Amino acid sequence: MTTVKDIIQLFEQWVPAHYAENWDNVGLQIGNLNNQVKRIMTTLDVTEQIADEAIENEVDLIVAHHPLLFQGLKQIEENNFKGKTIHKLIKHNISVYAAHTNLDVVKGGVNDLLADKLQLVNREVLVPTIAEKLFKLVVYVPETHTAGFIESNYSHCTFRSAGTGTFKPLEGTNPFIGQEGTVEHVKEERVETIVKEQHLKEIVQVAKNAHPYEEMAYDVFPTANQGEILGLGRVGTVSHPMKLEDYAAAVKEIFEVPYVRFVGDPDKTIEKVAVLGGSGKGYINDARKHGADVYITGDLSFHDALDAKEQGIALIDPGHHIEQVMKDGVKTYFEQNMQKLPNRVEVICSNIPTEPFQWK
Repeated sequence: MTTVKDIIQLFEQWVPAHYAENWDNVGLQIGNLNNQVKRIMTTLDVTEQIADEAIENEVDLIVAHHPLLFQGLKQIEENNFKGKTIHKLIKHNISVYAAHTNLDVVKGGVNDLLADKLQLVNREVLVPTIAEKLFKLVVYVPETHTAGFIESNYSHCTFRSAGTGTFKPLEGTNPFIGQEGTVEHVKEERVETIVKEQHLKEIVQVAKNAHPYEEMAYDVFPTANQGEILGLGRVGTVSHPMKLEDYAAAVKEIFEVPYVRFVGDPDKTIEKVAVLGGSGKGYINDARKHGADVYITGDLSFHDALDAKEQGIALIDPGHHIEQVMKDGVKTYFEQNMQKLPNRVEVICSNIPTEPFQWK
Protein backbone atom coordinates (compact mmCIF):
# COMPACT_ATOMS: atom_id res chain seq x y z
CA MET A 1 0.00 0.00 0.00
CA THR A 2 1.30 3.44 -0.95
CA THR A 3 0.59 6.13 1.63
CA VAL A 4 0.64 9.91 1.70
CA LYS A 5 3.91 9.62 3.62
CA ASP A 6 5.44 7.51 0.81
CA ILE A 7 4.45 10.13 -1.78
CA ILE A 8 5.85 13.01 0.26
CA GLN A 9 9.14 11.22 0.92
CA LEU A 10 9.54 10.53 -2.80
CA PHE A 11 8.56 14.07 -3.81
CA GLU A 12 10.87 15.72 -1.29
CA GLN A 13 13.84 13.86 -2.73
CA TRP A 14 13.36 16.38 -5.55
CA VAL A 15 11.85 19.37 -3.72
CA PRO A 16 13.01 19.33 -0.07
CA ALA A 17 10.69 21.32 2.18
CA HIS A 18 13.65 23.19 3.73
CA TYR A 19 14.35 24.80 0.34
CA ALA A 20 11.20 26.92 0.81
CA GLU A 21 11.45 30.55 1.87
CA ASN A 22 10.93 31.24 5.59
CA TRP A 23 7.65 33.06 4.95
CA ASP A 24 6.25 30.22 2.87
CA ASN A 25 3.90 27.45 4.03
CA VAL A 26 4.68 24.15 2.33
CA GLY A 27 4.11 20.50 3.11
CA LEU A 28 1.04 18.50 4.11
CA GLN A 29 -1.82 20.93 4.73
CA ILE A 30 -4.80 18.59 5.02
CA GLY A 31 -4.92 14.86 5.62
CA ASN A 32 -3.16 11.98 7.31
CA LEU A 33 0.31 10.67 6.50
CA ASN A 34 -0.97 7.09 6.78
CA ASN A 35 -3.84 7.49 4.31
CA GLN A 36 -3.67 5.23 1.26
CA VAL A 37 -3.04 6.86 -2.10
CA LYS A 38 -4.21 5.34 -5.37
CA ARG A 39 -4.64 8.54 -7.38
CA ILE A 40 -2.87 11.92 -7.26
CA MET A 41 -4.02 15.13 -8.92
CA THR A 42 -1.64 18.02 -9.63
CA THR A 43 -2.92 21.57 -9.66
CA LEU A 44 -1.70 25.15 -9.46
CA ASP A 45 -4.29 26.20 -6.87
CA VAL A 46 -6.80 24.52 -4.57
CA THR A 47 -10.28 26.01 -4.92
CA GLU A 48 -13.76 24.64 -4.34
CA GLN A 49 -13.97 23.73 -8.04
CA ILE A 50 -10.67 21.86 -7.76
CA ALA A 51 -12.00 20.03 -4.69
CA ASP A 52 -15.12 19.02 -6.64
CA GLU A 53 -12.94 17.81 -9.51
CA ALA A 54 -10.84 15.74 -7.09
CA ILE A 55 -13.99 14.22 -5.56
CA GLU A 56 -15.40 13.37 -9.00
CA ASN A 57 -12.12 11.69 -10.03
CA GLU A 58 -11.75 9.79 -6.73
CA VAL A 59 -8.45 11.51 -5.98
CA ASP A 60 -6.70 10.67 -2.71
CA LEU A 61 -4.01 13.35 -2.74
CA ILE A 62 -3.82 16.80 -4.32
CA VAL A 63 -0.32 18.16 -4.98
CA ALA A 64 -0.58 21.92 -5.43
CA HIS A 65 1.88 24.72 -6.10
CA HIS A 66 0.08 27.51 -4.26
CA PRO A 67 -0.67 26.63 -0.62
CA LEU A 68 -4.34 26.33 0.31
CA LEU A 69 -3.41 27.43 3.84
CA PHE A 70 -1.03 30.30 3.29
CA GLN A 71 -1.80 32.36 6.36
CA GLY A 72 -3.22 31.23 9.70
CA LEU A 73 -6.98 30.72 9.86
CA LYS A 74 -8.87 31.79 12.97
CA GLN A 75 -11.88 29.67 12.09
CA ILE A 76 -12.93 27.06 9.54
CA GLU A 77 -16.59 27.79 8.91
CA GLU A 78 -18.40 25.68 6.34
CA ASN A 79 -20.25 28.70 4.93
CA ASN A 80 -16.97 30.55 4.37
CA PHE A 81 -15.53 30.02 0.85
CA LYS A 82 -12.25 28.56 2.11
CA GLY A 83 -13.89 26.70 4.97
CA LYS A 84 -16.32 25.08 2.55
CA THR A 85 -13.43 23.80 0.44
CA ILE A 86 -11.61 22.44 3.48
CA HIS A 87 -14.76 20.69 4.75
CA LYS A 88 -15.28 19.02 1.37
CA LEU A 89 -11.71 17.76 1.24
CA ILE A 90 -11.81 16.37 4.79
CA LYS A 91 -15.24 14.81 4.29
CA HIS A 92 -13.99 12.92 1.23
CA ASN A 93 -10.67 11.99 2.85
CA ILE A 94 -8.60 13.94 0.29
CA SER A 95 -5.17 15.05 1.46
CA VAL A 96 -3.56 18.26 0.23
CA TYR A 97 0.18 18.86 -0.11
CA ALA A 98 1.79 22.12 -1.27
CA ALA A 99 5.23 22.72 -2.79
CA HIS A 100 5.68 26.42 -3.47
CA THR A 101 9.01 28.28 -3.35
CA ASN A 102 10.86 24.98 -2.93
CA LEU A 103 9.41 23.88 -6.27
CA ASP A 104 10.39 27.25 -7.74
CA VAL A 105 14.10 26.97 -6.92
CA VAL A 106 14.97 23.31 -7.59
CA LYS A 107 16.54 22.08 -10.79
CA GLY A 108 13.74 21.02 -13.11
CA GLY A 109 11.19 22.98 -11.06
CA VAL A 110 8.80 25.75 -12.08
CA ASN A 111 11.42 28.19 -13.36
CA ASP A 112 13.26 25.55 -15.36
CA LEU A 113 9.93 24.39 -16.78
CA LEU A 114 9.21 27.96 -17.90
CA ALA A 115 12.71 28.25 -19.38
CA ASP A 116 12.11 24.94 -21.19
CA LYS A 117 8.96 26.38 -22.73
CA LEU A 118 10.92 29.42 -23.87
CA GLN A 119 13.73 27.14 -25.16
CA LEU A 120 16.38 29.13 -23.31
CA VAL A 121 19.95 27.82 -23.47
CA ASN A 122 23.12 28.58 -21.49
CA ARG A 123 21.02 29.03 -18.37
CA GLU A 124 21.97 30.35 -14.98
CA VAL A 125 20.04 31.16 -11.81
CA LEU A 126 18.60 34.68 -11.72
CA VAL A 127 18.45 35.11 -7.92
CA PRO A 128 20.64 32.60 -6.00
CA THR A 129 19.09 31.59 -2.66
CA ILE A 130 20.63 28.21 -1.82
CA ALA A 131 23.99 26.50 -2.20
CA GLU A 132 23.42 22.75 -1.94
CA LYS A 133 25.30 21.13 0.94
CA LEU A 134 27.64 18.29 0.06
CA PHE A 135 28.72 15.42 2.29
CA LYS A 136 31.43 12.81 1.98
CA LEU A 137 30.12 9.31 2.60
CA VAL A 138 32.75 6.74 3.57
CA VAL A 139 31.84 3.04 3.67
CA TYR A 140 34.09 0.12 4.62
CA VAL A 141 33.49 -2.98 2.48
CA PRO A 142 35.20 -6.40 2.51
CA GLU A 143 37.62 -6.64 -0.41
CA THR A 144 35.72 -9.62 -1.83
CA HIS A 145 32.53 -7.56 -2.24
CA THR A 146 33.76 -4.11 -3.25
CA ALA A 147 33.10 -4.39 -6.98
CA GLY A 148 29.51 -5.51 -6.70
CA PHE A 149 28.82 -3.00 -3.93
CA ILE A 150 30.10 -0.09 -5.97
CA GLU A 151 28.29 -1.18 -9.12
CA SER A 152 24.94 -1.48 -7.35
CA ASN A 153 25.14 1.82 -5.49
CA TYR A 154 27.58 4.33 -6.96
CA SER A 155 28.99 2.95 -10.25
CA HIS A 156 31.54 5.80 -10.46
CA CYS A 157 32.91 8.94 -8.76
CA THR A 158 34.43 7.07 -5.82
CA PHE A 159 37.87 6.77 -4.23
CA ARG A 160 39.03 3.40 -2.90
CA SER A 161 41.88 2.55 -0.53
CA ALA A 162 42.82 -0.82 0.97
CA GLY A 163 43.22 -1.62 4.65
CA THR A 164 42.45 -4.12 7.38
CA GLY A 165 39.26 -4.11 9.39
CA THR A 166 39.06 -5.82 12.78
CA PHE A 167 36.00 -6.89 14.73
CA LYS A 168 34.84 -9.46 17.25
CA PRO A 169 31.35 -10.89 16.78
CA LEU A 170 29.67 -10.98 20.20
CA GLU A 171 27.24 -13.53 21.57
CA GLY A 172 23.97 -13.70 19.68
CA THR A 173 25.34 -12.23 16.45
CA ASN A 174 25.22 -13.82 13.02
CA PRO A 175 28.45 -12.63 11.37
CA PHE A 176 28.78 -12.67 7.59
CA ILE A 177 32.53 -13.25 8.08
CA GLY A 178 34.18 -14.96 11.07
CA GLN A 179 32.90 -16.73 14.15
CA GLU A 180 31.21 -15.60 17.34
CA GLY A 181 33.71 -14.71 20.06
CA THR A 182 36.74 -14.61 17.77
CA VAL A 183 38.60 -11.45 16.71
CA GLU A 184 38.68 -11.27 12.91
CA HIS A 185 41.07 -9.42 10.61
CA VAL A 186 39.49 -8.78 7.22
CA LYS A 187 40.94 -7.16 4.11
CA GLU A 188 38.60 -4.25 3.40
CA GLU A 189 38.39 -1.25 1.14
CA ARG A 190 37.43 2.26 2.15
CA VAL A 191 35.00 3.58 -0.47
CA GLU A 192 34.45 7.35 -0.54
CA THR A 193 31.97 9.38 -2.53
CA ILE A 194 30.38 12.84 -2.47
CA VAL A 195 26.63 12.99 -1.86
CA LYS A 196 24.13 15.86 -2.00
CA GLU A 197 22.33 16.52 1.27
CA GLN A 198 18.91 15.76 -0.20
CA HIS A 199 20.08 12.29 -1.33
CA LEU A 200 22.18 11.38 1.71
CA LYS A 201 19.57 9.49 3.74
CA GLU A 202 18.38 7.51 0.71
CA ILE A 203 21.91 6.56 -0.40
CA VAL A 204 22.95 5.47 3.09
CA GLN A 205 19.91 3.21 3.27
CA VAL A 206 20.60 1.75 -0.18
CA ALA A 207 24.22 1.13 0.85
CA LYS A 208 23.07 -0.63 4.03
CA ASN A 209 20.75 -2.85 2.01
CA ALA A 210 23.60 -3.87 -0.31
CA HIS A 211 26.29 -4.25 2.35
CA PRO A 212 27.10 -7.86 3.36
CA TYR A 213 27.65 -7.10 7.07
CA GLU A 214 24.94 -7.09 9.74
CA GLU A 215 26.05 -3.58 10.67
CA MET A 216 27.62 -1.42 7.98
CA ALA A 217 30.58 0.65 9.16
CA TYR A 218 30.38 4.10 7.61
CA ASP A 219 31.15 7.78 8.24
CA VAL A 220 29.49 10.97 7.00
CA PHE A 221 31.53 14.19 6.86
CA PRO A 222 30.31 17.69 5.93
CA THR A 223 32.53 19.24 3.25
CA ALA A 224 33.59 22.80 2.50
CA ASN A 225 32.88 22.13 -1.18
CA GLN A 226 30.03 24.20 -2.60
CA GLY A 227 27.29 22.28 -4.33
CA GLU A 228 24.96 23.41 -7.06
CA ILE A 229 23.56 26.93 -6.76
CA LEU A 230 19.76 27.03 -6.65
CA GLY A 231 17.42 29.98 -6.64
CA LEU A 232 14.56 31.94 -8.14
CA GLY A 233 14.23 32.57 -11.86
CA ARG A 234 16.45 31.64 -14.78
CA VAL A 235 18.48 33.62 -17.33
CA GLY A 236 19.34 32.25 -20.74
CA THR A 237 19.63 33.03 -24.42
CA VAL A 238 17.23 32.45 -27.28
CA SER A 239 18.24 30.47 -30.34
CA HIS A 240 17.08 33.18 -32.75
CA PRO A 241 17.18 36.88 -31.77
CA MET A 242 14.01 38.82 -32.55
CA LYS A 243 12.38 42.17 -31.93
CA LEU A 244 10.66 42.74 -28.58
CA GLU A 245 7.25 43.12 -30.22
CA ASP A 246 7.65 39.78 -32.01
CA TYR A 247 9.03 38.10 -28.91
CA ALA A 248 6.05 39.28 -26.84
CA ALA A 249 3.77 37.69 -29.44
CA ALA A 250 5.80 34.47 -29.23
CA VAL A 251 5.53 34.42 -25.41
CA LYS A 252 1.77 34.81 -25.72
CA GLU A 253 1.62 31.79 -28.01
CA ILE A 254 4.06 29.68 -25.97
CA PHE A 255 2.12 30.10 -22.73
CA GLU A 256 -1.29 30.01 -24.42
CA VAL A 257 -2.53 33.19 -22.76
CA PRO A 258 -5.12 35.57 -24.28
CA TYR A 259 -2.75 38.53 -24.12
CA VAL A 260 0.55 39.77 -22.70
CA ARG A 261 1.59 43.24 -21.58
CA PHE A 262 5.05 44.46 -22.49
CA VAL A 263 7.24 47.46 -21.74
CA GLY A 264 10.05 48.77 -23.93
CA ASP A 265 11.00 49.70 -27.47
CA PRO A 266 9.10 47.31 -29.77
CA ASP A 267 12.14 47.21 -32.09
CA LYS A 268 14.62 46.28 -29.36
CA THR A 269 16.54 43.09 -30.19
CA ILE A 270 15.96 40.26 -27.72
CA GLU A 271 18.74 37.73 -27.22
CA LYS A 272 19.16 37.27 -23.47
CA VAL A 273 16.01 36.53 -21.46
CA ALA A 274 15.26 36.40 -17.74
CA VAL A 275 12.14 34.62 -16.50
CA LEU A 276 10.66 34.20 -13.03
CA GLY A 277 7.34 32.48 -12.40
CA GLY A 278 4.70 34.14 -10.27
CA SER A 279 5.04 37.67 -8.96
CA GLY A 280 8.61 38.71 -9.72
CA LYS A 281 8.43 42.49 -9.65
CA GLY A 282 10.99 42.63 -6.85
CA TYR A 283 13.71 41.18 -9.08
CA ILE A 284 13.66 43.55 -12.05
CA ASN A 285 17.09 44.92 -11.13
CA ASP A 286 18.48 41.38 -10.89
CA ALA A 287 17.44 40.84 -14.51
CA ARG A 288 19.14 44.11 -15.45
CA LYS A 289 22.36 43.13 -13.61
CA HIS A 290 22.45 39.84 -15.55
CA GLY A 291 22.32 41.80 -18.80
CA ALA A 292 18.90 40.44 -19.80
CA ASP A 293 17.33 42.16 -22.80
CA VAL A 294 13.88 41.39 -21.41
CA TYR A 295 12.44 40.14 -18.12
CA ILE A 296 9.36 37.91 -18.14
CA THR A 297 7.27 37.69 -14.96
CA GLY A 298 3.74 38.19 -13.66
CA ASP A 299 1.77 40.67 -11.56
CA LEU A 300 3.66 43.78 -12.65
CA SER A 301 2.13 47.04 -11.43
CA PHE A 302 1.84 50.37 -13.22
CA HIS A 303 4.73 51.85 -11.23
CA ASP A 304 6.94 48.78 -11.81
CA ALA A 305 6.40 49.19 -15.53
CA LEU A 306 6.93 52.95 -15.48
CA ASP A 307 10.20 52.66 -13.52
CA ALA A 308 11.46 49.91 -15.84
CA LYS A 309 10.64 51.99 -18.90
CA GLU A 310 12.55 54.96 -17.49
CA GLN A 311 15.58 52.71 -16.93
CA GLY A 312 15.36 51.17 -20.38
CA ILE A 313 14.46 47.69 -19.09
CA ALA A 314 12.10 45.67 -21.29
CA LEU A 315 9.38 43.64 -19.53
CA ILE A 316 6.79 41.08 -20.58
CA ASP A 317 3.93 40.18 -18.23
CA PRO A 318 2.05 37.04 -19.36
CA GLY A 319 0.30 36.70 -15.98
CA HIS A 320 0.81 34.67 -12.82
CA HIS A 321 -1.05 31.68 -14.21
CA ILE A 322 1.83 30.55 -16.47
CA GLU A 323 3.09 28.65 -13.41
CA GLN A 324 0.55 25.99 -14.31
CA VAL A 325 3.43 24.33 -16.19
CA MET A 326 4.08 22.66 -12.81
CA LYS A 327 1.08 20.35 -13.30
CA ASP A 328 2.70 18.36 -16.09
CA GLY A 329 6.16 18.73 -14.55
CA VAL A 330 5.12 17.17 -11.23
CA LYS A 331 3.11 14.47 -13.00
CA THR A 332 6.19 13.55 -15.07
CA TYR A 333 8.38 13.36 -11.96
CA PHE A 334 6.06 10.89 -10.24
CA GLU A 335 5.69 8.77 -13.36
CA GLN A 336 9.46 8.59 -13.84
CA ASN A 337 10.01 7.55 -10.20
CA MET A 338 7.00 5.29 -9.73
CA GLN A 339 9.23 2.24 -9.14
CA LYS A 340 10.33 3.75 -5.82
CA LEU A 341 6.81 3.49 -4.37
CA PRO A 342 5.38 0.36 -2.68
CA ASN A 343 2.57 0.30 -5.26
CA ARG A 344 1.94 2.24 -8.45
CA VAL A 345 -0.43 5.18 -8.28
CA GLU A 346 -2.22 7.03 -11.05
CA VAL A 347 -1.31 10.69 -11.57
CA ILE A 348 -3.64 13.10 -13.32
CA CYS A 349 -3.55 16.85 -13.95
CA SER A 350 -6.42 19.12 -13.03
CA ASN A 351 -8.37 20.24 -16.10
CA ILE A 352 -9.96 23.23 -14.38
CA PRO A 353 -8.23 26.58 -15.01
CA THR A 354 -7.75 28.70 -11.89
CA GLU A 355 -6.95 31.94 -13.73
CA PRO A 356 -9.32 34.45 -12.06
CA PHE A 357 -9.14 37.12 -14.77
CA GLN A 358 -11.36 37.35 -17.86
CA TRP A 359 -10.77 39.39 -21.00
CA LYS A 360 -12.87 41.04 -23.67
